[in-house]
Amino acid sequence: MSSIIEDFYYGNIEPQALSTEITPRLKKKLNVLVKKEEELSAMLPEKEKELFANYVCAYNEFSSISISDGFISGFRLGARFTYDTFIEAKKG
Repeated sequence: MSSIIEDFYYGNIEPQALSTEITPRLKKKLNVLVKKEEELSAMLPEKEKELFANYVCAYNEFSSISISDGFISGFRLGARFTYDTFIEAKKG
């Protein structure tokens, strides 16, 4: 039986693939977002549509990095809790 660390190392665990299901609440919010983007885009002249599309791309890149940073911070915090639970408890 392999450990979770070994599975993670060999690519058998993909954290981003674990939460691919869109909940009804999230799907509802996504539909609102898509509708508003379409409405706004339809109102804009071509030059502004391009600017808006660039804004959406920049925001998506920012959001992706922000989510990644949050995942990393959460993972590190979990590791610190684990360390404190199993290592520091033995010292005391």
